Amino acid sequence: MKLGIFGATGLVGQTMLKILEERESFKDVQVEVFASSRSKGQEIDYRGQKLVVQELSEESIKAGGLDYALSALDADLAAKFLPLAAQEGIVCIDNSSYFRMDPDKPLVVPEINLDTIRPEDKIIPSPNCSTIQSVIPLKPIYDAFGIKRIIYSTYQSTSGSGVGGLRDLEEGLKGKEPTTYPYPIAFNLLPHIDKFLDNGYTKEEMKMINETRKILGDDNLAITATAVRVPVKFAHAVSINVETKKPFSLDQVYKVLEDFPGLVVQDDPAKKIYPMNLYTEGKDEVFVGRIRRDESIENGLNLWCTADNIRKGAALNTIQILEKVAKLA
Repeated sequence: MKLGIFGATGLVGQTMLKILEERESFKDVQVEVFASSRSKGQEIDYRGQKLVVQELSEESIKAGGLDYALSALDADLAAKFLPLAAQEGIVCIDNSSYFRMDPDKPLVVPEINLDTIRPEDKIIPSPNCSTIQSVIPLKPIYDAFGIKRIIYSTYQSTSGSGVGGLRDLEEGLKGKEPTTYPYPIAFNLLPHIDKFLDNGYTKEEMKMINETRKILGDDNLAITATAVRVPVKFAHAVSINVETKKPFSLDQVYKVLEDFPGLVVQDDPAKKIYPMNLYTEGKDEVFVGRIRRDESIENGLNLWCTADNIRKGAALNTIQILEKVAKLA
């Protein structure tokens, strides 16, 4: 098996390679790395060898002989190169936003809907980072009690903006002006992630709304979202308010959450135990806590969840899909 990493020199691409090194299932997989012309010729350490970065182009895709590709490209580059790769028979698992809402393509979180992938699918989108960590605790609740409405409030780290976001935070702490964000992120919160749309929402907020509906298979699900950038390096947090269709007990909620794969319940307020970004960084799982009734409505529930946005929210999710598609796990 021959695997290509498209966008291998970025934050997500580097994390993909790190996870591939960690996973025994990929020890015999031949890996090649691709990036823009700026990175051509760079060397990346991988399993005791040096991988030379190739320029991603139509020619290199055709000549690569790849079976699979993990894409950490921006949406415009994914739109350009992934259809070319698919034409060569390469199965591409894509982390960009470009193909996510294509009705002919599955949008996959392995813990939830691997069965939506068909043998003929050559481009398999992976959801937005905040969506991934939110739907994992929502899925068991949806299945057990039904969901009438969801309110998302996100607290998203600067690594979600790549190296530029991290740089703005680090330099801002020294009093320097931002170059990635419109305002300082150090000592500040920005209720503005991605572009504003005509309806007043940002693209990030609408991604969460639309992707949640697609993953849960419910186009009528009522959802609203507010996405906020916070001065944290890694890991996103999401406050999720849910109105279920059926009544529930908190014991029932704990049980369905604790039994769900990829989810860790951390919820003991008396001992000050709850999920936090700082302790989520570098972890594969999604963490959920602050589980309590919303006493303002019937069948209301509050959840707080955290996850490493670069790891589970991007790189790991694509690798977990690849393991299943390539029958490595």
